[in-house]
Amino acid sequence: MSQLKELVEFIVKPIVDSAEQVQVTEVTGEKTTVIELRVAPEDLGKVIGKQGRTAKAIRSILNAAAAKMKKRAVLEILE
Repeated sequence: MSQLKELVEFIVKPIVDSAEQVQVTEVTGEKTTVIELRVAPEDLGKVIGKQGRTAKAIRSILNAAAAKMKKRAVLEILE
């Protein structure tokens, strides 16, 4: 399992109520890695946060970690 995928799980699981429903999949392209995050419908608001602040913070951490690995990562929160 990749470090970026583990990082997103590590950040998201404590935030949500249904941690067992957190699914993180990784789609690796040539230059960019897409991290797809699925959570229970009732936890979607918690992951996105007020005005998208939580999602933005998760993306910032993910981008910093990816940059350190000389990669580019994008977080997609799927419904």
